[in-house]
Amino acid sequence: MIEKFLIGTYTINASQGIYQIELDTDKKQLQNTQLVAEIGSPTYLAESKAHKIYSVDRNMEEPELRGGVATFDGKTIPAKEMQECIEKGTSAAFVSIDERRQFVFTANYHMGHASVYKIQSDGTLKLTDRAHDNGIPGPLPEQADGPHPHYANLTPDDRLVVCDLGLDRVYLYDVSDQGKLSLVSEINTHPGFGPRNITFVPRTGKGYLVGELSSKVAVIDYNEEAGLFTIQQIISTIPDDWESHNGAAGIKVSKDKRFVYVSNRGNDSIAVFKIKPNGDLRRIQLISSEGEFPRDFNFSEDESMFIVTNQNSDNASLYSRDAETGKLTLIQKDFQVPEGTCVVRRENID
Repeated sequence: MIEKFLIGTYTINASQGIYQIELDTDKKQLQNTQLVAEIGSPTYLAESKAHKIYSVDRNMEEPELRGGVATFDGKTIPAKEMQECIEKGTSAAFVSIDERRQFVFTANYHMGHASVYKIQSDGTLKLTDRAHDNGIPGPLPEQADGPHPHYANLTPDDRLVVCDLGLDRVYLYDVSDQGKLSLVSEINTHPGFGPRNITFVPRTGKGYLVGELSSKVAVIDYNEEAGLFTIQQIISTIPDDWESHNGAAGIKVSKDKRFVYVSNRGNDSIAVFKIKPNGDLRRIQLISSEGEFPRDFNFSEDESMFIVTNQNSDNASLYSRDAETGKLTLIQKDFQVPEGTCVVRRENID
């Protein structure tokens, strides 16, 4: 069986934009890197069930830096560009889709805001609201210039959660049917934690928040009825004796709700955690990403295999995944993918 994945990239060196790679699940190998769309630094992207690709868009052709989100029709390769929502300033860092209400959310790290777009009948986007904050920044140099939202996506009960790395804060919003945001609550992490991404386990009330600057994961207890987050546990993603720079990046939970995976940029590894009955984590494996700066990763459809892209070494690595233990075993390395930063599994693509 052939499964297909979209790869977001930086276009600083060899990359030209969005790529597609294939996973042959019978041969257990990655193959056929193919350019899907030429676009400037599509570092994060998402694909809707209607096969519209919504991508970070960085436009360097103007006299001043411009950025936003672009829409492509992903039913063909090359994908047809449908729209660019471009503004002055740099591009977003994260894109996600609300299929039920037909919204797209973005988080803009450098501009300090999260945005809501309504998906129109033709798949294009219309901005409906934007949330800003100007709180007290964290103590680290990366936080000195203020807010840095790095993630905007849905909770299991369809609220919007925004992780702000610059302010050491996580925000929770209600989203109206018109795409308007109203703040429900917020939580401060410890100074210098640097919230980057969060993932939830449905029906357990638990979320797992990765801190880029601290290289730690916070176990979050989410009270849906009250709309409140509380921190339950904090655990490191790297060895205690690691002294060089590291930035924790991607985080995902397996579908069986038993394991959490985190990528480490610097330690260049994947940390595997087992979820205890109370939701706390125990680290059970730290395995090399077989490249430099592993920013994102994803599972095969049945989660028997695991793909990670290494941005600085232009390669992807493939692992088998033991469903019982959650641990990874390297199958393939040095598969060429230029400047990979995002891995999105495609659904029902011929």
